[in-house]
Amino acid sequence: MPHNSEPDDTKDYLYWIALKKVPGVGNRICKRLVDRFGDPAKIAAASREALLSVEGVNTRMANAIHGTVRAGKFADAVQKERDLIVRRGYRLVTLLDREYPRLLLEIHDPPPYLYARGQSFDFSPAVAIVGSRHPTGYGVSMAKRLGADLAARGFVVVSGMATGIDAAAHQGALSAGGKTAAVLGSGLAVIYPPENRKLYHDIADSGVVLSELPVLEPPNAYNFPARNRIISGMTLGTVVVEAAQKSGSLITAKLAAEQGREVFAVPGSIKSCKSAGAHFLLKQGAKLVEKADDVIEEFTYLAGMVENRQPFLQGQSVPENGNNASINLTRAESDVYCLLEPYPVHIDALACRTAMDAAGLLAVLLKLELMGMVVQMPGKFFMSSGE
Repeated sequence: MPHNSEPDDTKDYLYWIALKKVPGVGNRICKRLVDRFGDPAKIAAASREALLSVEGVNTRMANAIHGTVRAGKFADAVQKERDLIVRRGYRLVTLLDREYPRLLLEIHDPPPYLYARGQSFDFSPAVAIVGSRHPTGYGVSMAKRLGADLAARGFVVVSGMATGIDAAAHQGALSAGGKTAAVLGSGLAVIYPPENRKLYHDIADSGVVLSELPVLEPPNAYNFPARNRIISGMTLGTVVVEAAQKSGSLITAKLAAEQGREVFAVPGSIKSCKSAGAHFLLKQGAKLVEKADDVIEEFTYLAGMVENRQPFLQGQSVPENGNNASINLTRAESDVYCLLEPYPVHIDALACRTAMDAAGLLAVLLKLELMGMVVQMPGKFFMSSGE
């Protein structure tokens, strides 16, 4: 007896993909149709007169919907896209699914569906952390710490999986055993940047990777501003850690403000161009963030939603490597640590300030580094990890 190998729950994908491909049916019109009629099959079953009563729908669109979606005459491109989703183990999360981020429905042009790879979970509450692709060590440390602390306190950490601050935020959330979501500016099958391949798989294993773009879509520049509206739109607020004055991170912050979401910024050195964008946001009224609690206190109304999943959640920071690095320090180790800041300092400058010989100073710094309290940068520069 012939066996129909087509999964029932993926047959609907054909209708959703076909509807989005109808010329002129963009995100806003698609949502209006879904709000009026329901899923794409019901949309296609509606009369032309009913379709034309929806704002923005013209005769050409109505005819196209009837001629493709209603008739079940799916183009090869639609069939191939559905087959790619199934073959690669992805799924479509549509406007009608419970998994679809509720906050994203509130923006003016929510995507009718998101491609997803990874776990299925509730995106409430969620906070975005974004920033420079070429950050300082201080920026990386802050992004990891905020990502870890927020994830440990029950927030989903959302970012764009770019190098730098985005990657550090995801890594921080993963290190805390929390939830993180990456929103790509390419299709799910095109990992960009390629050096984040391991991070991509780590996120997919315990979090989720999302995109509104077709599976094989390359990372074209024009995809990223649209991607940023999803990052800001699915979250309660956006934290900018480091950003130049003209950067994608500021676009995300601007979108967050336009969407009625909170905007946060981490201050940096006034001498660092990497922090110019964050300082600009602070001047515009963004909330200054030094620690995760500065973010969390803006959402006290969510107290019942935030889960205490880890023993260190009661207002504490998350050690980056699981050690309590403030104990068992010798006098010399304590003296050296107190001289360090979240900005790199050259070993020669430390030697002058401690009056220690180079060998002894290096030994102390190595021990502090092993304890997770110090980060060594290229060129014999050292900085506090923020522990």
